[in-house]
Parts: sequence; structure tokens; C-alpha cells
Amino acid sequence: MKVLRALQGGLESMYRVETHLDVCDFLVAAATGRAPKEQLLVRQTADEMEIGLFVAEDTLENLSARDPGQCLDDRNLQDFLLVVEGVSHFVYLAHRAAAERPVSAVEMELQAEVDKYLVSLLLLWAQSGGPPEKGALRHRLFDRVAFAGDLSLEERGRYQLANRAASSYTASLEKRFVGNRAVDDMLAEARRFYRKGLAGKLAEVSRLAA
Repeated sequence: MKVLRALQGGLESMYRVETHLDVCDFLVAAATGRAPKEQLLVRQTADEMEIGLFVAEDTLENLSARDPGQCLDDRNLQDFLLVVEGVSHFVYLAHRAAAERPVSAVEMELQAEVDKYLVSLLLLWAQSGGPPEKGALRHRLFDRVAFAGDLSLEERGRYQLANRAASSYTASLEKRFVGNRAVDDMLAEARRFYRKGLAGKLAEVSRLAA
């Protein structure tokens, strides 16, 4: 539970948003035949939206035994990325819902991929005293990726789009800010990107890649 609350607080602080919620109050048991290790469950009615976050018990146990706040490495990185994704979805959806802004699944996936890069980058940077080797983290997150074999065509397309767009956007962050250690400028840019809708995010990615 500690890592979930720490991630929620870190994301809300980084993006300067407040959900006024505790992610741990929304943890639920798995409710799908796929048995994923992380999943945000959403049920929308005319009057309200219900949210639940599932995180596999063995993932939470590993992060409790191997605190990523102390040392993020191959023993806990994959589980850490899973919970970053889940908490990112939770915060993003709660923030958008409070502002009465629509949000799509691909938009949440894209933001979660960016969040995985930024949170991991900042944590590794703090632990080592300097940024990771250029391109190493992006390669680990976006190139060495495999999608579940039982995804529908729509789901696979969504994940692939989010992966490509996040890889391109974080490459621009690395080029513009990481090399010269301009953390404050990088976070200001990340906050600007966070507040865009999907069309704005994709347009920004295309512009930066041109």
C-alpha cells in the first residue's frame, strides 16, 4: 500500500493536480477472466462513475520487500511499472472526471506510458546521482515490449499507438532536457502535455517528430 500512496502523491505533485482521493480505498479483487496483474475497472452510469483498481498481490508483495524508493532495479522494475500504470490511470481519470472532461482509453494509455518513463527516470536519477545512460530507459520501456496474445485488434492498436507516441515524446524530453539536466523545465513541459486532450497530445508528438 505504501508504494501506491507514494506514487499517487508523486504524480499529483508532479502535475500539480489534486484528486482528494486515496487510491488504496479503490483497490478491488480481480474481475476478469484474463487475470491481469494490473487493471483499472470503470463503470459509468448516467449519474456517476465507479472506479476500482486491481493490482496483483504478488506485485505488491515484491514492492514491499524490495522498495523501489530505495533501489529500482531488475528485481522490482517490472512490478513497479505495473503499479505506475495503474495509479497513473487512476489519477488521470479522477482528475478528468472532476473537471468534467471526456477521456478515452488510448489517452489514458499514452499518459501512463509517459508517466512510467518520467517516474522511473526521476527515481533512477535520484538514486544514482545522475540520469540513466542516454536512450537506455526508453529502450527498456518502449522497444523491449511484448503485448498479450489475447488482445483484440482494437486493444492491440491502442497499446501500439500509445507505445509509439510515448516513445517519440519521451525521446524529445531526453533530447531537450535530460542531457543538460534541466529537470524543472522538463517537468514544466510534462505538465503542459498532461493537460492536453488526446488530439492535442498526438499533434504535439507529430510536431516534435517533424
